[in-house]
Amino acid sequence: MAPKAEKKPAEKKPAEEKKTVAEKAPAEKKPKAGKKLPKDGGAAAGEKKKKRVKKSTETYKIYIFKVLKQVHPDIGISSKAMGIMNSFINDIFEKLAQESSRLARYNKKPTITSREIQTAVRLVLPGELAKHAVSEGTKAYVYPGLGLGFLLDLYVYF
Repeated sequence: MAPKAEKKPAEKKPAEEKKTVAEKAPAEKKPKAGKKLPKDGGAAAGEKKKKRVKKSTETYKIYIFKVLKQVHPDIGISSKAMGIMNSFINDIFEKLAQESSRLARYNKKPTITSREIQTAVRLVLPGELAKHAVSEGTKAYVYPGLGLGFLLDLYVYF
């Protein structure tokens, strides 16, 4: 084991050297910082600034808003509530995708068809909600182009 270094007591400064708070000079005010210009020419030097590219995130917010306005035209929705609704739809979508994938695997099929989706809806959603979702899904499958009608009808049952 290595020997420990000896500790020396700290030297005390004489009382004369210490300044009291009253003797200290008042702090000077710094001038407010104005707009700073870039130091180098940037574009003049031939360098181009890279534009920031927004990372696109796909959400259901516009569709939720459209359905809300169809059901209750005079009511708005907060951004927190919109985020919760978006998370809810993503969660349901994830559950349906997992269940339909599992069903396709059980039946040794390489493709998820509307039949697997319909069965997954029956398994994931409870009772009456599953019946309405299946009927709206069938309607959307038979008559494509009806748009958000099925979301509107499902919204009423929540």
